[in-house]
Amino acid sequence: MDVLIDKETDSLIIADEENRRVVRWSRHSGTTQGEILINNIHCRGLALDDQRYLYVSDYGRQEVRRYRLGDDKNGTLVAGGNGQGAGLNQLNWPRYLFVDREQNLYVSDQNNHRVMKWKKGAKEGIVVAGGRGAGNALTQLSYPGGLFVDSSGTLYVAEGRNDQVMRWTPGAPQGTVIVGGNGEGAGTNQFSNPIGLSFDRHGHLYVVDCWNNRVQRFSLEP
Repeated sequence: MDVLIDKETDSLIIADEENRRVVRWSRHSGTTQGEILINNIHCRGLALDDQRYLYVSDYGRQEVRRYRLGDDKNGTLVAGGNGQGAGLNQLNWPRYLFVDREQNLYVSDQNNHRVMKWKKGAKEGIVVAGGRGAGNALTQLSYPGGLFVDSSGTLYVAEGRNDQVMRWTPGAPQGTVIVGGNGEGAGTNQFSNPIGLSFDRHGHLYVVDCWNNRVQRFSLEP
């Protein structure tokens, strides 16, 4: 469901959802098997911070935990963990994750149709996008997926059901459609269930366009 590159060990960290585990595979030639990092987890999203803590979303327990790589099997609860729901201390199918340099955690709270921000050590989160039910208004999200937050705190989120990527600036009451939003389809300005996104160092946006079986790249205005 999600993959990270751990540059320090030159390995892949993989959310192996159907096997209910997170595994690590060395990228060195000759590798024949991986290493189980976490077992018995309904894992969807992964994130790795600058201090090499691994964050994993668990939709079975409706929570996100943080793990010290290599020697931590239980982890520390950092978001949710209070049952399924729409409270500020709850999640409903947490999906993708993003962690910034201050260890603020962003969670695409899929079935609550919102993105939550949990500050380090917080007991509840803050709604930073959506949270007004599923819909296609600029104040709403519909099944949010992949996330990216830039150095100014601006949030980018893939919307699976609205077939678009939105940008939310900090504190804004609504977002802006930056790509897609032209209905479901296979055109170069369309998506069919976009689920993941990322940026490269040159500012190009990459979107996993799931049901079109492709990845699209966009050059955004500065």
